[in-house]
Amino acid sequence: MHFSYHNPKRHFPVGKLPLNFLDELLRRYAPRDDHVIVGPGIGADAAVIETGGPRYLIAKTDPITFTAEHMGWYAVHINANDIAAMGGRPRWFLATLLLPENKTTSADVEKIFAEISTSCASLGITLVGGHTEITYDLNRPLIVGQMLGEVEKDKLVRSGGSRPGDAIVLTKGIAVEGTAIIAGEWEAEVTRAFGTGMVGRCKNFIYEPGISVVKEALLATERFRVHAMHDPTEGGVATALHELGRAADVGILAHGEAIKIFPETQRLCDHFQIDPLGLIASGALLVTLEPAEAEVLISTLAREGIAAARIGEVVPKSQGVKVETSAGLKDLRLYEQDELTKIAAAVDRS
Repeated sequence: MHFSYHNPKRHFPVGKLPLNFLDELLRRYAPRDDHVIVGPGIGADAAVIETGGPRYLIAKTDPITFTAEHMGWYAVHINANDIAAMGGRPRWFLATLLLPENKTTSADVEKIFAEISTSCASLGITLVGGHTEITYDLNRPLIVGQMLGEVEKDKLVRSGGSRPGDAIVLTKGIAVEGTAIIAGEWEAEVTRAFGTGMVGRCKNFIYEPGISVVKEALLATERFRVHAMHDPTEGGVATALHELGRAADVGILAHGEAIKIFPETQRLCDHFQIDPLGLIASGALLVTLEPAEAEVLISTLAREGIAAARIGEVVPKSQGVKVETSAGLKDLRLYEQDELTKIAAAVDRS
């Protein structure tokens, strides 16, 4: 079987599969039945399944691969975010935990389980199963989370629901997750460059402002006529905006100056010479809705202690995916490799 844009001898780099290749694979190999309301697709945060009851079942799976620090916390919240981005409430969690041989202690395993338990409790989620094993050829632990949730049928939000004319709202700012990972994975370099205080602040980003978007997603869907939501993860907010546009077959106009970049994040990105727009960004949520409701949503979130800003508009597909900067209008880059991989590559070369 031949893909015109795919070289069968090419080795893929670290990161997501190229979007066009993944899209082709899904169309060829992922047939649906009548119970699948939302199936796999570019920009789709989770699957939605009809079970015959008053609510849809939402299912999501995501691994934690960029960091081994606080991986239990990450696994729960990253998967819960995708349930919430569909308008649902995360309810049940399973975890597959693969641990390296001759490097894993009982204390290591208990720490991960404790993080999963604490994270689940903070969101009202029940740990219902999974699998744990010691396996070979691993140099660090890996965790793959599976989250199940529910949504009232009239509250389902599809990532493909954006319409030309919609306002795009971004909560918190970027890149919460990337900032914490950099400080944890390259702690010695960050300490040398900025001191221990900076390291501590950045590591704490997973808790404050926090990588969970469940609260703001549920608030938005309960009180507003949300057209679409999407949480930026690997590839950052830039890639998430591309995915949002692709899911709805529309264009995107982003206002670069309106996208909040935390000062700590900017300093780290400047130091490591990476672009914050392409840095893994869990902790932020993209919401599209009628312009008249956007400012009300922003004010409502502010009263709940959640910062948000209007960062752009949905436009016709013919206008493409663009970003407006002080230097003018340009194409918004699609990051098929997260900017974190540049740091890892630079460290390997040094």
